[in-house]
Amino acid sequence: MRIVVQRVKKASVTVNGTVTGSIKKGMLLLVGIEEADGVEDADWLSRKLCALRMFNDAEGKMNLDITEADGDFLVVSQFTLHAGYKKGNRPSFIRAAHPDKAIPLYQYFIGKLRQTSGRTIATGIFGAMMDVFLVNDGPVTLVLDSRAKE
Repeated sequence: MRIVVQRVKKASVTVNGTVTGSIKKGMLLLVGIEEADGVEDADWLSRKLCALRMFNDAEGKMNLDITEADGDFLVVSQFTLHAGYKKGNRPSFIRAAHPDKAIPLYQYFIGKLRQTSGRTIATGIFGAMMDVFLVNDGPVTLVLDSRAKE
């Protein structure tokens, strides 16, 4: 699993003109799932995200985790994170998991994140065309990959 993490002041996702999820301060998570991923990847990422100290303390240092910062999560599926572009100019998405595998793992990840963090988890709609609005705080953007454990 690969996740682009953006520290946000606020973020929302809209599908067909309807807001399906929104948060104020917190993390916007763009989540890509590949065929080789399993629950152990989701478990590792949820633990890592909950402990990640990417929010500023009173001295302006990134020293607080999501709970200490009183933030929430907005989780958006993003299969394009596993794009391959070695040959030609059109991305290939052959490594991205098919919906029959990706949807249950995406839902498992959301549940695990909710259980581990105790925070609000807002979401988009898996596989839908979504408009994502965010105000990046910093900007702070990180990439976590469960295969590389980084």
